[in-house]
Amino acid sequence: MELTETDLTLATPKGTLRVPLNEIHRAKRVPAARRPPAADVVALELAANEAWPAPTQATLGSWILRAAGNWTGRANSALPIGDPDRTLEAAIDAVEQWYAAHGQRAMINTPMPLAAPVNAALDARGWTARPLTLVQTTRVTTMLEATTARPDLPTVELADTPTDAWYAMVADHKGGLPPTGRRIITGVREAVFASVLNPDGAPIAVARGVITGPDRWLGLSLIQTAPTARRRGLAAHVMRAIGQWALQQQAPRTYLQVEERNAAAVALYQKLTFQTHHTYLTREAP
Repeated sequence: MELTETDLTLATPKGTLRVPLNEIHRAKRVPAARRPPAADVVALELAANEAWPAPTQATLGSWILRAAGNWTGRANSALPIGDPDRTLEAAIDAVEQWYAAHGQRAMINTPMPLAAPVNAALDARGWTARPLTLVQTTRVTTMLEATTARPDLPTVELADTPTDAWYAMVADHKGGLPPTGRRIITGVREAVFASVLNPDGAPIAVARGVITGPDRWLGLSLIQTAPTARRRGLAAHVMRAIGQWALQQQAPRTYLQVEERNAAAVALYQKLTFQTHHTYLTREAP
């Protein structure tokens, strides 16, 4: 929070909010919202970075710069955690120069509230923001307790590598899948690729699970159901199968990332006991 003679500036989960004092008619102190320690946010963000490994990476002090030919925001944005070894303004300048050298628009992922100062500086520079993303977590055992075995559904097939049909379903959802995307998807040593097949052998649901970080986080991603097979419980079905695999690999906790505006997915994950650990905004340079 910053208070000047004319404005009150607040750090919110969706970024900074500046309110003119003449528009504030009443205020009272409220208890601080419970939030994870900064070290926990950093540890989870680093595990998530390992889980979605951009083929081109560099460091700026403790910040991580990532590029992957513009396939997905996560793999093509800087992660501003820790000290960039220079002033904040100089760090943002360096980020812009690095992405310009790689022929890409500069982007920065800002975990909130950890990166509130970065968000404020980007606001001042006119950077825009993509929709808010929720980073949600739960214990694997708790997720499994919230689901039930579904013998009425086809068996979930788990594989060490994706099939061509698995890739095709992801490509349909992502609007394409370049070689860089395949490198990201298969770039983690401990990984499993789940599929539910229809009688013709085509996938109707897929998901990816990877284990990364010293705390052995299970990262769930690319959870997709074919439009003709939705509302049958297939997403929870594949997540349950990956969760059982993760327990065998001694991964106790799991996370996923979902846009706040994706109401259906957020509702499903809530039923599976996921709660928001922190949020982030993907900021884009003008």
